[in-house]
Amino acid sequence: MGGGVMIQIPTPYISNQILIGSVPLGGNYPVRIQSMTNTDTLDTSASVTQCIRIIEAGADFVRLTAQGVREAQNLENIKNELHKAGFSTPLIADIHFNPAAAETAAKLVEKIRINPGNYADKRAAFIKTEFSDTEYEEELERVHERLLPLINICRQNNTVIRIGINHGSLSDRIITRYGNTPGGMVQSAREFIKIFRSENFNNLVLSMKSSDTVVMVEANRLLVSMMQKEGVAYPIHLGVTEAGEGEEGKIRSATGTGALLSEGIGDTIRVSLTGDPEQEIPVAKEILHFLGGSKGRVTTPVISQNFKTRDTHYKPEVLTYDNGRYLKEDGKPFQGKMLIFTYKTPPFLLEQSNEKIFLSPVFSEDDPEKLIIDAAALLGRYFILKQADGICITNSGKVQGEKLKELSFSILQATEARITRNRYISCPTCGRTKFNVVDAVKKVKAATGHLNGLKIAIMGCIVNGPGEMAGADYGYVGAGEGKVHIYRGLTPVLKNIPEEDAVSLLVKIIEENRGEPPAS
Repeated sequence: MGGGVMIQIPTPYISNQILIGSVPLGGNYPVRIQSMTNTDTLDTSASVTQCIRIIEAGADFVRLTAQGVREAQNLENIKNELHKAGFSTPLIADIHFNPAAAETAAKLVEKIRINPGNYADKRAAFIKTEFSDTEYEEELERVHERLLPLINICRQNNTVIRIGINHGSLSDRIITRYGNTPGGMVQSAREFIKIFRSENFNNLVLSMKSSDTVVMVEANRLLVSMMQKEGVAYPIHLGVTEAGEGEEGKIRSATGTGALLSEGIGDTIRVSLTGDPEQEIPVAKEILHFLGGSKGRVTTPVISQNFKTRDTHYKPEVLTYDNGRYLKEDGKPFQGKMLIFTYKTPPFLLEQSNEKIFLSPVFSEDDPEKLIIDAAALLGRYFILKQADGICITNSGKVQGEKLKELSFSILQATEARITRNRYISCPTCGRTKFNVVDAVKKVKAATGHLNGLKIAIMGCIVNGPGEMAGADYGYVGAGEGKVHIYRGLTPVLKNIPEEDAVSLLVKIIEENRGEPPAS
């Protein structure tokens, strides 16, 4: 959880325009959509086939992992095969821990993504490491020197760099001084921006991602505030990492990205769902269509509604609508102020009120998929920012009754406003994944469904898993072919156990530790 006070964005944020390949990004151009392959990048045929499915679904960019130099080199073959098939969609290389792979990929693709937490620094051990001011500056100079070859290659090849900061994968240096917090994430970005600007390199995109929608929104708002103060305006990529699978993942992604898009923040988005990557694109399209129309950009964003921020420990209520009456959860009639609104024209402005605010959007939707995405994109910001006291979704379409109540609870769960069941975070998988995450999620959910209030992470690899499941009570993390690490908090309690035994051992560990907080 962010835990801080949500900052006010003083003016609308309009980023600078850049080109990724031939695709313009930022400024008043439409918000772009991307996804990421989950094939082995060394498997040219499988990667090309999946890229085509992602592109034909409507993606503007496709990202592929390049965990080593060999994978980075094979991006050239993938790109050539796509061109032969008639596709010129820009490709992005995803880099962790390996500057040599980044420098190779930067000569071949239109954009690379690096993580400041692990590009020049070692993998975070979550160990407090104090630096004097002089030592801290020396570390930054070391990072600067490590980045110079990449900067020069990207300058020569017109390659865009995404500075991709993920909550949970900050360096120990940042965590020690600024905390594993939204503020720490922004400081990490600020340090890298300063290095790139000192080299007169501004072909940048920034991202602040987290599986926690509150952290994700706060970090991006802080980022925008920082850039506005410092007179820069780089395009921003949005995403809720490890959003999960199915309806739960769609709702979590829509609440986080919708909250920021409704404020005019965001130039590209990715909906990170566990499953086939092409299935992410229709969800992203619907979020953009609902909030911004056919051009995919919110043209009249919400900047401020002057609602009072509620106490950190508030617990929003879920109301139901029955024959002209609003009923509380105990079945008694609700008597109070209800803000009823439709959503025909962004930015869905509501009136200012000093009373308790209960939101009751009125939909007319027959498609349950569209309804959950639209409702989450619309309502997420009010609960992430702690501005509303309750929710009652009404619909004149075919989706009725208990489904609307379940949707209300799911939105509150996704925004961390009210926890009523377990929270599952799971990665969307990529070429680094060595086991079937989709099956693992289903097995873990089935085995732990009798529990309540836990946050359980199911992650495909140890590159991102241990750090980016920050805040989870327990973790089920891929360690290799058919092998799993089990975590309690940040501590691995079982390593390299056979996948067929992993779920039962996870449940055993949870049961043995009920009532005790995990080690942090």
